[in-house]
Amino acid sequence: MTFKTEQEAFWAGDFGTEYIDRNKGDALLASNLDFFAKALRQARGVGSCIEFGANIGMNLRALKLLHPLQEQFGIEINAEAARQLGEIVPPGNVFQESILEHEPKRNFDLVLIKGVLIHINPDALPLVYDKLHQATGKYMLVAEYYNPAPVAINYRGHTERLFKRDFCGELMDRHKNLTLVDYGFAYRRDPNFPQDDITWFLMEKRG
Repeated sequence: MTFKTEQEAFWAGDFGTEYIDRNKGDALLASNLDFFAKALRQARGVGSCIEFGANIGMNLRALKLLHPLQEQFGIEINAEAARQLGEIVPPGNVFQESILEHEPKRNFDLVLIKGVLIHINPDALPLVYDKLHQATGKYMLVAEYYNPAPVAINYRGHTERLFKRDFCGELMDRHKNLTLVDYGFAYRRDPNFPQDDITWFLMEKRG
């Protein structure tokens, strides 16, 4: 597999595989259940979902507990993560490829991206925004590190691998039929259900 950016190769390689072991387990599942119960409280009729950058499916597992009949799909660049994702959702619903290469073939009630936009090359964001929008039938949930202005942060000793910005604002500026429905913050020091300082935004696609 060839990639357009250094960031894609980074996550497809050993670092992406090592990430799997740091991000799984019952405690994370419990935190995700709490997170999605709050983030989707204003959403109605989320019978289908696609996650951009699904890793091994910890987010989709939580969503399935909240919405047992939900039809689920995932896009994942790392081969080992995609293999494990295929144990959570039907293997035919797993797209083992870069988000930059994915071509949405249908709309979904819910399009989810959580902790992924921060790792994408900023030059590629407009393309990713368009793909997210294209796949959205009703709702889009974006959960990322927020900053009013774009900034790059050192990530586990690596440079140019983590970027903060106003992803939601840029999405709504680019696609005028996205309307903000709800938003919130999940704190890493929450005593019960910690997340990684994520700011989330639920948008609805209208028209």
